[in-house]
Amino acid sequence: MRRWGSSFYAALFAVVAAPALAQSQSVDEYVAAELERQKIPGLSIAVVREGEIVKAQGYGYANVEHEAAATAQTVYQSGSVGKQFTATLVMMLVEEGRLSLDDRLSEHFDAAPEAWRDVTVRHLLTHTAGISNGIYRNIDMRRDYSDDELVALIAAEPLDFVPGEGWNYSNAGYVLLGLLVGRVTGEFYGDLLREKVFEPTGMTTAHVIDEAAIVPHRAAGYRLVDGELRNQEWVSPALNRLADGALYVTVLDLAAWDTALYTDELLTPASRDRMWTPVRLNDGRTEPYGFGWEIGEVRGHRVLQHGGRWQGFSAHIARYVDDELTVIVLANLAGANVSRIASGVVGLYEPDLAPAKRTPITLAREALAPFAGTYEFAPDATLTIYVLNDALMAQPAGDVALPLVPFSATEFFAEGTEVEFAFVRNSDGTVTGLTLRSGGNANEARRVGVASAN
Repeated sequence: MRRWGSSFYAALFAVVAAPALAQSQSVDEYVAAELERQKIPGLSIAVVREGEIVKAQGYGYANVEHEAAATAQTVYQSGSVGKQFTATLVMMLVEEGRLSLDDRLSEHFDAAPEAWRDVTVRHLLTHTAGISNGIYRNIDMRRDYSDDELVALIAAEPLDFVPGEGWNYSNAGYVLLGLLVGRVTGEFYGDLLREKVFEPTGMTTAHVIDEAAIVPHRAAGYRLVDGELRNQEWVSPALNRLADGALYVTVLDLAAWDTALYTDELLTPASRDRMWTPVRLNDGRTEPYGFGWEIGEVRGHRVLQHGGRWQGFSAHIARYVDDELTVIVLANLAGANVSRIASGVVGLYEPDLAPAKRTPITLAREALAPFAGTYEFAPDATLTIYVLNDALMAQPAGDVALPLVPFSATEFFAEGTEVEFAFVRNSDGTVTGLTLRSGGNANEARRVGVASAN
């Protein structure tokens, strides 16, 4: 179903006061508890405040087999956090006059189908093109595809909706953006990222995934299978270097990135504002997404954030821009709830941003059963709700399940987060949908199927 010079990394412990040290210890205790609770092999965090790193640390193992400890220098995969870099590169080309946000795909792809006639660069950046993720139902993740083959596979899927009339998170759309950059410039998008973004900002270890390369401090990716830790599944090199999120990064890289985003080093203020403005649909409605960033707020504090999951890794960057406070979490477990960890950590630095304190209640199993079912936000965005033992579980398609905690007869929250699930009933009491609330935003889903209790 959205991130983010050696003197910059200098340790601050020589000048921190005792309260800051106590705060750091609280973070250590919180993160250690989350590692154990979520069975995460290892993770690294960075906290950046007003352009200075106030904490950068690793926990657990970067590689379980070799018992190599995770550190601030550990290299992880970005997942969809990489989309913000693709979007930035596109905006740099727009500023150079080499692209326009209103360019149509048909201007750059000779094989573009008629259905793409009105799809623009802006639509791709904001997930409003209607480009389906259906390709991932049929694609062989172990096969190397050419660029033209990937375009043909994406083009073979019908649009989910008329461009601009809906919103649906589309990895395939960002794959097209990376290929578009190549067609416009004649260069691989990853090479341009290194030249235009990584090197100027001091992101010294960031680069596109290359599993054959020797990468110092590289973490191994893991997944849980029936509660047992297993290595990540192998993906072909061609599919592991696409612009939807296939980067190697450290928390120090993303800390340098965060600092650069407060300056005009990469983009003008007008371009950054455009990236961080919620997209407006054809009918005037807005969606809480800009160009590669989710846009929301926590009790009036604006937050720009994005998560990512790919090949045994999970990532999250949350930038509380009004507070100039950023938390970055990178973990080497597929499905790790790193957004929960980021929310918990930021609350230890700024209590006003801490996850809301709700009073849990107990609902009997028979009270939970009516909520079980499949809920559809968009054709390729579904959520399964089911009862496991005496708890309600929420599982996005292709992802891990999270337990939900009730705080009213129809409202639940994902523990440690701002995410709330409010179920909707009709006049006869039948559950017909749910509203997902997070960061001041709300997304509605209709119930399209039932599910049984386990």
